[in-house]
Amino acid sequence: MQRWGKHTGVFMKIAGMSFMAVSLLQAQTATAPARIAGKPNLNGIWQANNTANWDLLDHAARPLIGQPGFLPGSTVSAAPVLALGSMGWMPAGIGVVEGGVIPYQPWAAARQKENQENWADRDPELKCFQPGIPRAMYMPFPFEIVQSANKVQMIFEFANAQRTIHLNKMDEYPNVGWMGYSTGKWEGDTLVTDVTAFNDGSWFDRSGNFHSDELHVTERITLRNPDVMWYEATVEDPQVFTKPWKIRMPLYRRLEPDARLSDFRCVEMVEETLYGHLREKQLVKHWEGKTMSIDITRKIPEGEEVHERYISGNKPDDK
Repeated sequence: MQRWGKHTGVFMKIAGMSFMAVSLLQAQTATAPARIAGKPNLNGIWQANNTANWDLLDHAARPLIGQPGFLPGSTVSAAPVLALGSMGWMPAGIGVVEGGVIPYQPWAAARQKENQENWADRDPELKCFQPGIPRAMYMPFPFEIVQSANKVQMIFEFANAQRTIHLNKMDEYPNVGWMGYSTGKWEGDTLVTDVTAFNDGSWFDRSGNFHSDELHVTERITLRNPDVMWYEATVEDPQVFTKPWKIRMPLYRRLEPDARLSDFRCVEMVEETLYGHLREKQLVKHWEGKTMSIDITRKIPEGEEVHERYISGNKPDDK
């Protein structure tokens, strides 16, 4: 009797849990977002959960800024990030590029390697420039989608970047920009966007992967369930790559009851980084910690004075 009673209790608990799970699923189904103009409702706060913003490809952990270590072939953190300890290293991660290779032309492959080695001086993210597409979609910041019958607006927490996907007929865009110009259409329940009119200033990640102003991105967004979107972006740029290539990843809805965007006004955060050397008396020139002190001497690379500086570090004569 005791043995039967024990198992009965377990069964009752499991049955109760199953009932609760079914009830929860029914409640979620009953409150699922309504479709908009007959199409999936993408409204909400979304965020990537991967390391693509660090490096689109498979990668091991490495210092943000490194220098040779004691043993041959080893690397340690260099002085600018030494005090950060483990936080001064980028995390290892699984790549999001289909096939695991970005098909650079030879000159561009050499430029990407140089960019990666000079990441701290060149990455547009560090300067608070708008991230561009597709990078804005997988930065480690949430973004909000506001959808109507003929527009899909995306507002990104980083740098307050924004984009509008125009689902109705529009005149040709007369300019270029960091976020490009997006037009879209629905193919069944998949939102397909065509993004053009980029400048060449943005990067794809913190590893120096870059493009020219001939960048063309085709995105496909499919709602797999109310809380998961599948995101794909095909990248074309005949000036930099030998053929088109694709990234793909899930994006997740933020489920907190009070989920919303917060301020990340990075322009004011980078003023000292970009222009501190112009002060008559520099604010940042020495740091004293418990285990080390660091002296800072500001310098400007040849040809990069403020009036000569090219916004991205990808100068037009690189090819």
